Amino acid sequence: MKPVPIQESDLDFDYGTFDSAAFTADTLASWRSLAAVVDHTLLKPSATRQQVENLCAEAVRYRFACVLVNPVWASVAVRALSGTGIPTGAVIGSPLGGSLVSTLVQETTALLRLGVREFDMVLPIGQLKSGHYAAVGHTVRSAVHAAHRSGATLKVTLETSLLTMEERLRAAEIAIQAGADFIKTSTSLAAGGAIPSDVALLRGVAGARSGIKASGGIRNLAQLRALLEAGANRIGCSASVAILRELGAE
Repeated sequence: MKPVPIQESDLDFDYGTFDSAAFTADTLASWRSLAAVVDHTLLKPSATRQQVENLCAEAVRYRFACVLVNPVWASVAVRALSGTGIPTGAVIGSPLGGSLVSTLVQETTALLRLGVREFDMVLPIGQLKSGHYAAVGHTVRSAVHAAHRSGATLKVTLETSLLTMEERLRAAEIAIQAGADFIKTSTSLAAGGAIPSDVALLRGVAGARSGIKASGGIRNLAQLRALLEAGANRIGCSASVAILRELGAE
């Protein structure tokens, strides 16, 4: 099936505005306000139980938005964070975006039973590139439905470095139409991570309809600031504590 090009009229709608400048100023006013928009992340395949427990302890100390771990460690994180108000997040269909729809739904449902409340999935990239837009939408919509029926949040990773400009626009619109709470730049496993121009593009598509999560290769406050200024309102990184210390955290 030959992909149908995006027409300018497809994007010629007013989806509201997101005040990136005001959000950035408020978020960087203190390390505490910054921590509240950061997903404290540990997705290395070599991550150990002790490292996950340390991640959770840091999340409680600094009050991060959530911790994000691989499914195998979800129950450990849920127990460590019980009663703290910090939600556990887990990745699904990650990192390749090649899972069956039934697998995504089953994984989401199982993780919800464990207590996970935020999910980061990878969009089926190959299907998008093949022009199978209905299938992509069905995949995302199914995961969204599985998460939302229990009040959980779902973020859709586009892996922007693997996509053309038109594919980024198309992927963002499909994810938003399917009900994603956030559209996310990358997993960091593909070449290239979060860059301001991609965030700005995604925010331009989303307007105020969804959040934008920037992740992948964020190592310092200057990088993070640029991503916020471009339109991100959630950050995912593993260097979270070091970045907070640049703002005065101890």
